[in-house]
Amino acid sequence: MALSLRPEHLKRYRDLARLLMRYGRSDLVKSAGLEGALEEGAAPVDGQPAEAEQLTADLEKMGPTFVKLGQLLSTRPDLIPRAYADALARLQDRVEPFDGEEAERIVSEELGVRVSKAFESFDRTPIAAASLGQVHRAVLRGGRTVAVKVQRPGIREQIVKDLDALGEVVDFMDRHTKQGRKYEPARVLEEFRRTLLTELDYAREARNMATLDANLAEYQRIIVPRPVEDYSTGRVLTMEYIRGRNINKLSPLARMEVDGRELAEELFRAYLKQILVDGFFHADPHPGNVFLTDDGRLALLDVGMVGTLSPDLQQHLLRMVLAISDGRGEEAAEATIGAGEERDHFDEARFTADVKALVADFATASNAQDIQVGRVMLDVTRSAAENGIRLPVEMTMLGRALLALDQVGRTLDPEFDPNAAIQRNASDLMRRQMLKNVSPGRMFTNLLEMNELVQKLPGRINRALETVTEEGLEVRVRVVEDAWLLDGMQKMSNRISMGIVVAALIIGAAMMMRISTRFTLFGYPGVAMIFFLLAAALGLVLVMDILINDIRQRDQQGKKK
Repeated sequence: MALSLRPEHLKRYRDLARLLMRYGRSDLVKSAGLEGALEEGAAPVDGQPAEAEQLTADLEKMGPTFVKLGQLLSTRPDLIPRAYADALARLQDRVEPFDGEEAERIVSEELGVRVSKAFESFDRTPIAAASLGQVHRAVLRGGRTVAVKVQRPGIREQIVKDLDALGEVVDFMDRHTKQGRKYEPARVLEEFRRTLLTELDYAREARNMATLDANLAEYQRIIVPRPVEDYSTGRVLTMEYIRGRNINKLSPLARMEVDGRELAEELFRAYLKQILVDGFFHADPHPGNVFLTDDGRLALLDVGMVGTLSPDLQQHLLRMVLAISDGRGEEAAEATIGAGEERDHFDEARFTADVKALVADFATASNAQDIQVGRVMLDVTRSAAENGIRLPVEMTMLGRALLALDQVGRTLDPEFDPNAAIQRNASDLMRRQMLKNVSPGRMFTNLLEMNELVQKLPGRINRALETVTEEGLEVRVRVVEDAWLLDGMQKMSNRISMGIVVAALIIGAAMMMRISTRFTLFGYPGVAMIFFLLAAALGLVLVMDILINDIRQRDQQGKKK
């Protein structure tokens, strides 16, 4: 069975067939039905497939859709070998800027007003250009200098057309080939389509910038350019102009003038908060997107690509990051399994062994240059894919982001140690997560669930009693030592009760922290602090009771033996 080739997509079919043939996958050309798209007489390339670095050049020639596709594939270690993933991760847009007059026309069309009325001046020569758009410097009426990001003309239509051609090939492979059933290319393409079309929406990017700016407000050395909403649309994004230099282009003398260690530390701390507390992170912090401003701060640019993490995934990530940092490979493997979805060929023993080996190598690295948290996370996700665990795509995005962050940190401070930074901030991260979990919103959610339970409980009890009345009830209990059992149950209930009281005191104190009072302790509301101290004391008593009883029981068991 062959793919029915549509004439309007013939060029893209041919490009795809050539690419697959060049990299030794003539089997995929045949199975996808693309042989008819090749020129007559074309044959598979002899010899070894082209090198990984050559793939980046080939994708750049095929246009922006395939440049973005290559960047996405770099985050899928389950689909391509590591050498190709690493090469594609360095894939950058290298395109010529389009005409400045055309940029003015798009801005005028999008804003619904002449450029001369909206701006005091508009520089037609772009200061940066990429495959999806380019950036111009301008001055608003009133003298405020801004950067205006203008989407490349016709790019959306071109990308939609390319995605349609890719979709036809992928749908055919998904239905009719073993590779399609194994690798699920339709699912990958859908993920790519969603990511790319989102990146083309500059209005969404403006919202991302505003959210990230608010989330990082506490970090004085980190800034995110604020959008100018009245001058932004889906194809035009106007933002404040950041004066500075790309950190990759700093001279040795310029680096000596800034406190690189403090900048690297604060940037890493800000990213840990984004990932493990906010659940919303800038997913592309490579050195080209990080500027050193004229006043010695770091600016995060290009917020088109962001990652969002659910609370459950954040919990697994926190456990995973802390376990990797402490060298606890088995716990890191457990956290990863909890974050993913087990497939039919899942091999838990092999995966756990792989993760333990990776974490052990990370823990024994003596040189800060060899400590790369992002690399370990990517290797863990790669092992997960090989051993039958389907992880959320955000995990790989996060690994790539942390790997780029490692590079930025070492550019600022060659001795920067990300592992030490995680350990320094671990307690603060856990405290923030706990406070987030006892927020009023979560409390109200729990109360609603309890209310639903109370409302449905009578009906459930009634149904249970009817079942017992009609069918009878059979209970089987095996009691070895009834006194020992009752004593154990009493201790367990006492501990649970004390734990509930401690939790209630902590939640009550956290909610009362928001209420300012004249009576204070250590600068905080006094009643709330009393609750916290009482909870700490009861918690300490509970822990000591557990430890003492466990030691006593262990000694008694030892004597019996």
